[in-house]
Amino acid sequence: MTKLKIKTGDTVRVIAGDQKGKEGKVMRVMIEKNKAIVEGVNMVKKHEKPSAANPQGGIKEKEAPLQISNLSLIDGNGKTTRVGYRMEGDKKVRFAKTTNEIL
Repeated sequence: MTKLKIKTGDTVRVIAGDQKGKEGKVMRVMIEKNKAIVEGVNMVKKHEKPSAANPQGGIKEKEAPLQISNLSLIDGNGKTTRVGYRMEGDKKVRFAKTTNEIL
């Protein structure tokens, strides 16, 4: 299993593909597929059949997963950064490589 540096709740910017430049909060990370779902980015339309729960049916918009390699973490200043790890006391913490601040 691979170690991903982007976690749920992080604010990220898309750095490649159709959605390049868009920003959002990570809602879900799929470790086994190396993908993440970002709020408000990569929206797709899904046709839903009428059912007991949704008698009207219709076309719904939802977020589709993006490849983790196309995402970059945003630090406190609004700039993209890479993520590093270091030990502070007996705790392992993530930090932004550009500003050296803890994430």
